[in-house]
Amino acid sequence: MLGGLTIEEFLRDYWQKKPLLIRQAFSKFNGLLDPLQLFALACTEDVQSRLVTQRHGQWHVQNGPFKTTKFDSLGKSKWTVLVQGVNQHLPTATALLKNFSFIPHARLDDLMVSYAPKGGGVGPHFDSYDVFLLQGQGHRRWQISAQQDRTLVEGAPLRILKHFQIEEEWVLAPGDMLYLPPHYAHNGIAESDCMTYSIGFRTPTYQELAEQFLVYLQDKICLDGMYADPGLKVQRHPSEIGSDMLRQVEQVIRRVQWTKHDIANFLGSYLSDPKPHIFFDPPTKPLSRARFKQVTLTRSVVMALKTQMLCHNGTVFINGTAHTVSKLSYRELRMFADTRKLDSTASLSEESFELLYLWYTDGYIDLLQASA
Repeated sequence: MLGGLTIEEFLRDYWQKKPLLIRQAFSKFNGLLDPLQLFALACTEDVQSRLVTQRHGQWHVQNGPFKTTKFDSLGKSKWTVLVQGVNQHLPTATALLKNFSFIPHARLDDLMVSYAPKGGGVGPHFDSYDVFLLQGQGHRRWQISAQQDRTLVEGAPLRILKHFQIEEEWVLAPGDMLYLPPHYAHNGIAESDCMTYSIGFRTPTYQELAEQFLVYLQDKICLDGMYADPGLKVQRHPSEIGSDMLRQVEQVIRRVQWTKHDIANFLGSYLSDPKPHIFFDPPTKPLSRARFKQVTLTRSVVMALKTQMLCHNGTVFINGTAHTVSKLSYRELRMFADTRKLDSTASLSEESFELLYLWYTDGYIDLLQASA
């Protein structure tokens, strides 16, 4: 998959450093779904999708969901449909992502799939995340540049680079893959009707993390008392904030502190929290606890496709919720988080089983159907 490189060599020499073209990273790969299936997803209510068109030199963007007839009228003009989070709806997409488990799950964003007829694309641009561009059906020409000029086309609905300078380019065939680190300029143009699978890894800004951590702290801060000034003196200018008030409030705010444990809990909750458009469907007729235990002795338990589970130092985080558990349970649930599957619950501790049953009733995990 990495063109003969070991994982350690790839991480040392390429990850977040420079691009890597890998011919036949996935031999005989021709995609996980056809264009009609992708269009059907783009017409689904809880799926994020976009349609990018270019006419007379102007770019246009529409957000889904779309009507089923939308794609019939586009013809062979320059257009692209992009569907985010395909791994949340397609089991084979989740299986594909397992090939990239050498990158921590906390960094994974999603699998985006795009389709474009010949000549289609979204223009030269750069992304703020790491991405593996895996070619499905058809061929796509990729042009890349390490340029530092990030001036954008004014008024465009997309972040199109105004002065794109091509440094290297290749045509990718089915199974070929291109890795690009963040902020590497690139432009993909369909050489024929083609589909591209983009495995993206999020790189949140420090500003985003800081803002969200302050939101997280709102529920954790508890400062007793209230402002008081029994020794208040007359001020010459009543509109000024007095130095005594400033000093008192400063002393109280300095009491707001946090630990490494707080930061770990924030990261686990924030990075596993589902995106706003994601909802879970609890079973309409859930099994009783006893029946669930009986069934899971012989049937595998798997995470729902939309579930994200992370772990740190005795705490497991699932879809934004933290559970602090015993050492034994932590080891068991961490293995589940690593592989997203348990073949049997027979050897699980009671603590782990109780959490599994809770997650089952919440719709966070599923039971695999019994073999015929």
